Amino acid sequence: MEKFTGTVWVLGDDIDTDIIIPTEYLALKTVQDMKPYAFSPLRPELAGKIQEGDILVAGKNFGCGSSREQAPEVIKALGIRCIIARSYARIFFRNAINNGLLLIENDRVQEVVAEGDQITVTVNQAISHNGKDYPIVSLPENLVGIIKAGGLVKAMRKLNGLD
Repeated sequence: MEKFTGTVWVLGDDIDTDIIIPTEYLALKTVQDMKPYAFSPLRPELAGKIQEGDILVAGKNFGCGSSREQAPEVIKALGIRCIIARSYARIFFRNAINNGLLLIENDRVQEVVAEGDQITVTVNQAISHNGKDYPIVSLPENLVGIIKAGGLVKAMRKLNGLD
């Protein structure tokens, strides 16, 4: 099972796609151009502080709002390894999987972590924080395969022998 450790960034409930990447930046040419503006309505400094492998921990209804695909793309481009939230907007959940971004639903971790903490994720098993494990619900293997491949298009290219 895949296992990784990352630094936590904490966000609240109802983080919508306009907070993740505001509408006015969608006109930029690439997701790389959009990265500095991620989360800017809520925390303008956040995008500049996130490091490769960091983990977002949020409340309920993460990714609500419009179904813009750039929202999970910009989070992945920032280097976020996974998001742990109480719940996700369903369209965001599928867009994230299709873009190779690991999402974990858990309703306990938000109560015990603080920004800057280190947590370890064992995919489809548990989240570990300060010596305590928090079990997580397993994603189906087909979704794990899409995430491991880096997204749906890459998974299908691999499956069809194109890469």
